[in-house]
Amino acid sequence: MVLTPIRQSAKAYKLTAAQGTVLHLAKNKRVAVQISPTSYVPPSFSCPALSADGQCSIHADKPQRCRTMPFSAYREEGDQGALLQAKPGWLCDTSAAAPLVYGDKKVITRTDFDLEARKLKEQAAILRPYADALIAAAPNVAAGLESAARSAKGGTVVLNFTTVLPRLKDVDTAHFARQQVPVLESFAERTKGKPELAGYHQYYLQNIKGLERF
Repeated sequence: MVLTPIRQSAKAYKLTAAQGTVLHLAKNKRVAVQISPTSYVPPSFSCPALSADGQCSIHADKPQRCRTMPFSAYREEGDQGALLQAKPGWLCDTSAAAPLVYGDKKVITRTDFDLEARKLKEQAAILRPYADALIAAAPNVAAGLESAARSAKGGTVVLNFTTVLPRLKDVDTAHFARQQVPVLESFAERTKGKPELAGYHQYYLQNIKGLERF
């Protein structure tokens, strides 16, 4: 679970406040907090779902976040332009013959964009009270968010996913833990002994312990 503070001056402030929550700071200031369930993988690693030929091995069942790309319903519809810049390695057709997907600050092919927006709105009912309770009960979380908000570079607060599990009524937590522990163990092994990935290594070890109690 990644919490990201968004300043009031940012374009995404209003939308983030609606999808996430709001943290009140000193002097009547506030920040919106984006609450993102995230696959916590080092940026230097490729997506775990890529097959040997570099193609998606779970294309038919890939997460909604992947389906919506390069758009993101975490942003306002009129603020999607910067996301349409192809990154190195992306096989994107950006020629004049390519179909139009975005124009006049509107998403043209919008089925997945609208679906992700609806899902984010629905999950806010679960994630907002979760984050509010966590911020109220854990001073270090609020302090971390305030520090990230004041930093010129911004920042995030990364939490163990087990903190939200009790609130997911339709999830069999024991089954979830049995599925996830081997995944975390494999990533802990891949990051072991690598100083530049020490933070990730410790995170995986801590999450294994957190899941074992389920």
